[in-house]
Parts: sequence; structure tokens; C-alpha cells
Amino acid sequence: MRQAGAYSGLLCGGISGKMGPQALPLARIKKIMKKSGSGEDVKMISGEAPIIFAKACELFIQEITKRSWNITLKGKRRTLHKEDVASAVIATDIFDFLISLVSNSVTAVPSAAATIMEIQTDES
Repeated sequence: MRQAGAYSGLLCGGISGKMGPQALPLARIKKIMKKSGSGEDVKMISGEAPIIFAKACELFIQEITKRSWNITLKGKRRTLHKEDVASAVIATDIFDFLISLVSNSVTAVPSAAATIMEIQTDES
């Protein structure tokens, strides 16, 4: 029988305190890792590596969702739209690597620039 590894706590809630299995499919994460696009494809991946990537993806999704939801609430709405996500990406420096993916969404929304300016002044 296999013993629990050093990162097995992440599967049982570990850092976040949530119970249950990983929310994101580990097989899919492993497949993405193998097709990393770094020129040479990754051949071998340890069992713990996809678990850490899954947790990192969860945390990323939670953070961008929180920021997007704040924009939704400032717009006095209760439904999160893709424009809210795009505005959150543009308003947050750590998400600059995503700007090219969302730039088309923001240009279609004239109020996005005003929302971004409001958020930046509120955070200052």
C-alpha cells in the first residue's frame, strides 16, 4: 500500500481547509505540463507536481474571480460577465500577462476604462 506523500495534505484540504478531492482534473494538468511548449516536451512528472499545479490554478482562479466580482458589484449587478474579468485583468499588474487575451473584451465596453480608474483610486 502506498504511503501519503509530503503534499498529500493538499488533496484533503491542506492549505485551504476544504475537504475532498482536487477540484481540477490532475490527468488534464499533467497532460498540459507534458505539452509545456518549451521546445522539449517533459517526459516524466512526479506524482506531487500536478497536485501543486492544481492548487496554484485554484488560487489563481479564486483571486481573479474575487477581483472580477468586485467590479461586478461596483456596476450594481449580480452577474459576473467576461467584461468584468477583462477589467480585473487590466486593473491588476500581476495579471499583465493576460492583457492580450482580454483586450478585445474591454474595447467593446466603454465603461470598462472608468471602472478601472475607480478601482485604482479606491485601492490607493
